[in-house]
Amino acid sequence: MGKEITHLQTTEIENKILVIRNCQVMIDRDLATLYGVETKRLNEQVKRNIERFPEDFCFQLNKEEFENWRSQFATSNVDKMGIRRAPYAFTEQGVAMLSAVLKSETAIQASIQIMKAFVAMRRFLQNNAQIFVELGSIKQHLIESDLHHRENDQKIERLFTLMDKYKIEDKQGIFFQGQIFDAYAKFESFIQQAKKEIILFDQYVDLSVLERLTKKRKGVNVTIYTKAHTPLTKQDVQQFNAQYPTLSVHHTTKMHDRFLIIDRTTIYHIGASLKDLGKKCFAFEILEDASTLLPAILANV
Repeated sequence: MGKEITHLQTTEIENKILVIRNCQVMIDRDLATLYGVETKRLNEQVKRNIERFPEDFCFQLNKEEFENWRSQFATSNVDKMGIRRAPYAFTEQGVAMLSAVLKSETAIQASIQIMKAFVAMRRFLQNNAQIFVELGSIKQHLIESDLHHRENDQKIERLFTLMDKYKIEDKQGIFFQGQIFDAYAKFESFIQQAKKEIILFDQYVDLSVLERLTKKRKGVNVTIYTKAHTPLTKQDVQQFNAQYPTLSVHHTTKMHDRFLIIDRTTIYHIGASLKDLGKKCFAFEILEDASTLLPAILANV
C-alpha cells in the first residue's frame, strides 16, 4: 500500500518539484515513493507504454543535469543506494499520464495531489515574480523591517485581486499559459454534463484526450471527428470501448475550429486543441441557438 497523500503533504510534494530545461519536473524515484511502487517498476511501465511519453512528458537527465541533481538535490546516501544512472524526469503532463499506465487507485489519487502541487507552485512563482525581483534588491535590514513587510503584504493583496479578476464564468472564459490542470478540470466538467451523447470536433486528438473522456457518465456515447493522420489507432479505440463504451472516430478535413457538443443542446467553441489545453493562452465560449447551429455543423463534416 502506498503512502497516503494528504493536503498536509502539499508542501512536501512542492519541495520535490525541480526546474530542469526550463520545465517544472519531478524525478522518477520521488514519484515512485508517492505512488507506492518501486522506481524500477515505474520506469518499466513507462518503457512498455513509451508512445504515451514523448520528450515533453518525460526525459532522462543528461550527464550535466544528473551531476547537478546529485550535488544539489540527492541525499548524502545517494551512492550507497546505488543511484549511479541518470534518473528520468516527468513534466506535469507526464505525471497525468503515469496514473493511466500504473492503473491503481493510489496512483490516481497521488497524481491528482501532485498536479495540484504543480499548479500551486506555478501560480506562486508567476504571481510573485515581481516581488522576488524586488526582494533581491533590498538590503537585509529593510527585509526585516515592519515597513518592508507591510509593503509586501500590499503587493501580495494586489496580486490576489488580479487573480480574482480572471475567474472563469459559466458561459465563457479564458485560460492563461500554464493553467493546464485548471483547463483540463474545466473540460472534464463539460463532458460530465452529458447524459446521452458527446460530439467532439478536433483535428489533433491523442490518447490524453481519450483519458479525459473516461470521466463521462456511463452509457454516454462519444463521436470524434478528427484528421485522418490522428495519433489514435484502432487498438486505442477498441481498448477505450472495452471499458468505456461507446466511442466512434470519423475522419474529416473540413473543420478547423474545435467544437464540443453536449447532448446536441450545448455547443462549446474551444480555442485550443484539447490535447494542448493550458499550454498557451486560449478561450472558450458557449454558442447560442444550438438547435440552429448543430445541423449546419454536422452538414459540413
